[in-house]
Amino acid sequence: MEERKRSKGSGTSGKSGDKMDSISDEVRQDIKEAFKLFDRDNKGTIEIINLKLAMRALGFEPKKEEIKKITAEFVKEGKGLVGYDDFYNLMTRKMMEKDINDEIIKAFQLFDLTDSGKIRFEDLKKVSQELGENISDDELREMILEADRDENGYVDKEEFLRIMKKTCLY
Repeated sequence: MEERKRSKGSGTSGKSGDKMDSISDEVRQDIKEAFKLFDRDNKGTIEIINLKLAMRALGFEPKKEEIKKITAEFVKEGKGLVGYDDFYNLMTRKMMEKDINDEIIKAFQLFDLTDSGKIRFEDLKKVSQELGENISDDELREMILEADRDENGYVDKEEFLRIMKKTCLY
């Protein structure tokens, strides 16, 4: 199976309310093929130890904590197995989340006027003026403070992703 990067036209609109079946046939087939690679006995399950490899085949790099979380959610009857339906639902959800994250990152780049990976107060002010928004400096500073978790005076990509998801502004 060849690894593909998902394109904007892959069948999802990037909205969180999309149904799981809104992914393209190509992506659906990729999920099926990745699962089949590790379902060696053709019983419709893969061992949890192969889950990380199957996810990698689809372009994801899950961390140990994520695998533990997935294991707790999907492992069948304590046997260390993940069924196809659970794998399909998991990977569909991850792919849709990836699409959402991609859209949020595109929005971040519109605010990052210096391409520094940071949204500064000056950037936020300039963009709000360009959009014709009448927002006071205090309100803009409050926006930065709300999103700036590490209190370094600007908003980085991770902080932007978090605040956008938290406020459902995507």
